[in-house]
Amino acid sequence: MSGSEKNNYRFKIDVFSIDSLPMARLAEYMGEFARLLGEEERVHFSHLEKGSAILVSTIEPPAVLKVAERISGIRDGHGPKDALKAFKALDGMLAKDNAVGTLISPEGAEIIPFPGRTRPKPMQYGPFRERGSLDGVVIRVGGKDETVPVYLQDGERILACETSREISKRLAGYYLDGTIRAHGTGTWMRKEDGSWELKKFIIEEFEVLDESPLAEVINRLRSVEGGVWVENNGANSDLLSLRRDDESKH
Repeated sequence: MSGSEKNNYRFKIDVFSIDSLPMARLAEYMGEFARLLGEEERVHFSHLEKGSAILVSTIEPPAVLKVAERISGIRDGHGPKDALKAFKALDGMLAKDNAVGTLISPEGAEIIPFPGRTRPKPMQYGPFRERGSLDGVVIRVGGKDETVPVYLQDGERILACETSREISKRLAGYYLDGTIRAHGTGTWMRKEDGSWELKKFIIEEFEVLDESPLAEVINRLRSVEGGVWVENNGANSDLLSLRRDDESKH
């Protein structure tokens, strides 16, 4: 083994050959392989070996020890966060490509396995039905069936809902006009990463949320005859204090 070969780490992908590995996919694997090894200014792509697609890297001598320590940490599960993230990314790519991978040391030992297609499939749970409410802006109402599709937008999220014809007619009057709070029953799925995904929400009733400025709301309250807001000069500051306390919890 030559001196340069002592600094070569290999990443093997079992389902591809040099001829079958698409160039764009190769570039993606190379990028994550470089992040896995770290020391990116001193880690270089050398070549592809024949047989299964094997990406061969060359490590400059000053970085050899650092890369070895990094790989040791990955193998023990206590490596740097970016290295563990690269491992997870590579394994996810392998699973998507129905492949299994291996990191091979300069001495030829298989030091880190990448389960890829053989890893346990994460579980999804559901669907679950639960009563609740959603806030959003009406961005679409339409359909000719008894059940009418309605779409609400909450920030960047688009919420798919359904409702009756009667309620859809009322909702149409608020198209792109303020925020509503829809009450009804949602169908939810618990995803593989533990988050919840709304599949469908049936709107049974709704209300329009008051988005008036705080000062305007206080003035309206003060105008109510006999209300405590008229008598309490500190009500404004009390309400602002409550709002600050509430915001500090988020």
